[in-house]
Amino acid sequence: MGGRIVIFAGGRLGGWALNELRDGDIAVGADRGALFLIRHGIRPHIAFGDFDSVTEPEKLRICQESGQTVECDPVMKDLTDTEMALNWALDQKPAEIVICGALGSRFDHSLANAQLLVRTEEAGIPSVIVDAFNRLSAIVPGTVKTLRRSRFSYISLLPLTPKVGGVTLEGFKYPLNGAELRMGYTLAVSNELNGDEGTVRIEDGALLIVESADERPGEGDRA
Repeated sequence: MGGRIVIFAGGRLGGWALNELRDGDIAVGADRGALFLIRHGIRPHIAFGDFDSVTEPEKLRICQESGQTVECDPVMKDLTDTEMALNWALDQKPAEIVICGALGSRFDHSLANAQLLVRTEEAGIPSVIVDAFNRLSAIVPGTVKTLRRSRFSYISLLPLTPKVGGVTLEGFKYPLNGAELRMGYTLAVSNELNGDEGTVRIEDGALLIVESADERPGEGDRA
């Protein structure tokens, strides 16, 4: 299909998330993320979930104001609402997938959502998870990630497999050449770009790339 799909999940959302939408994007809601879109005047193309985080009137509104609703049982299900939405997005073969609201107070959900990025990379579809202070992506062997200077000034590389081999960073303040990163070590935390862009390559394993910005006092979870 080309184009972009932007998934709004049920984690932390704010005005920053609306700024991620561009003309022509397909907006998808996962559980409470669908309600967020509707409350801001955006009709979800499709909404997924068990809708256990909304009230019955809110659920009815989601069903009425979404292009399509795919509901599942809140107990007898094997996938999170976000993964359901992601599976649909992958089937559409878009040019890119952006996920907002995938991070929040539930660390288990945040970590599980970050790991979903490996699947999108293996499918050859560039994807990111974005919140007010972070942008997450993943890299697998055979691909090159180009990172550009942005408001996310710090860049950390975290293994998603026990070992990640052949890690090469170019254009970074602290470069690496064929290095090995292991779970449980912080060697590649809080790096920075030297110039306007840098590249990341690996030879084996899977790597999470976390671009971050400091939270300024009083900023909190920006609306």
